[in-house]
Amino acid sequence: MNIFSKLYYGSRRAGKALRLFLVLAGPGIIVMVADNDAGGITTYAATGAQYGYHLIWFLVILLPVAYFVQEMTVRLGAVTKHGHAEAIFSAFGPFWGWFSLFDLLITDWLTLVTEFVGMTSALAIFGVPPLLTCVGVILLMTFMVLQGRYWTWEKLALFFCALNLIYIPLAFLVKPDFHVVAANGLIPNLPGGFSNGLFFFLMANIGTTIAPWMIFFQQSSVVDKGLQEKDIRWGKLDTLVGSVATVLVAIFIVITTGTALKGQAIESAAQASASLMHESRLMGTLLAIGLFDAGLLGAICISLASSWAFGEVFGWAHSLNRKVRERPWFYVIYVAALITAAGVVLIPKAPLVLITLFVQVVAVTLLPAALVFLVLLLNDKNLMSERFRNTRLQNVIVTVIVVVIIVLSTLYAVSAIFPGLFPST
Repeated sequence: MNIFSKLYYGSRRAGKALRLFLVLAGPGIIVMVADNDAGGITTYAATGAQYGYHLIWFLVILLPVAYFVQEMTVRLGAVTKHGHAEAIFSAFGPFWGWFSLFDLLITDWLTLVTEFVGMTSALAIFGVPPLLTCVGVILLMTFMVLQGRYWTWEKLALFFCALNLIYIPLAFLVKPDFHVVAANGLIPNLPGGFSNGLFFFLMANIGTTIAPWMIFFQQSSVVDKGLQEKDIRWGKLDTLVGSVATVLVAIFIVITTGTALKGQAIESAAQASASLMHESRLMGTLLAIGLFDAGLLGAICISLASSWAFGEVFGWAHSLNRKVRERPWFYVIYVAALITAAGVVLIPKAPLVLITLFVQVVAVTLLPAALVFLVLLLNDKNLMSERFRNTRLQNVIVTVIVVVIIVLSTLYAVSAIFPGLFPST
């Protein structure tokens, strides 16, 4: 076989592999990019404004952390054909099943509130009333799940994922010095030393990169999409691509605000957008559009995570491939979550910015419990085949992740109870 034949058949194999990946990809990219939701954008924007480039190294570390956690849901869903809520109830019984579901509901609903905060704040910059934004979003999201096909919903969600990449060109518009970015951002350091504020931002960044709802969402999505054991390697690649995308976007947001808004008291992404408007209307507009898209994508995934979990626990039809009349309770939970979360945003003088940042900390505080259940399920000999169970290395990595999160949570709690123990700045 000559060189041209090798190139021809090699390109055909590569093309076939790419087409197969595009068919099977979706759950990993969607869950990871949706992790850069409205609360995440606010957290990254505030991090850049407060600390400049100095915490970029921390975001880089979170890339493999997010991947290791989420790829476990791919294996668990493809092997068991059960969503995460159903798997916990089956393996650990009703008590722990209800505990995990209650954990999920708290974080999901609070996070959903932050998505509406982000969306209403973003469109308010353009003069759109919050009520109109909430009604429009609820109608759009209801339309997406009314199609009766998972594939249709997934393609629409992937479109919003692509729009989330708008933050990458935005960072180049502020013209950062990338030598300074690398020098200050890639070398681990704790700007200002140990402080209450630093603990808060570290935990908020963890909470917006790894969250309990992501575990429930991706496993249920893998099941609804119909991935099989033979598709697991593609599911892992899908998750890796999503992990890289979400951390890149986070880094570019930090670069944007760390360059253009360093030292300013930025409390929200909407405030950052308004501040950038003074520098360039284009930059402010791009940040606002990205914020709305981030909130919408987060709301799409979080509301589904809750509805899927309820359906699994109560035995209701909960697949997006089922017709409306076959899954009425799925819609009741779905729409009720949207309406009540939107209602909080419409309360006059509600502390929306504080809620947004606080939710990220709540999420990371409740995360260890979700991770422990996930690890136990991945080591269950009766549930997982020997081929797809966790390896010793995977168990060590996840154990380290859990310990670090618990330590950070404890340190933050101590710093909150004894504010004089650590410096305030």
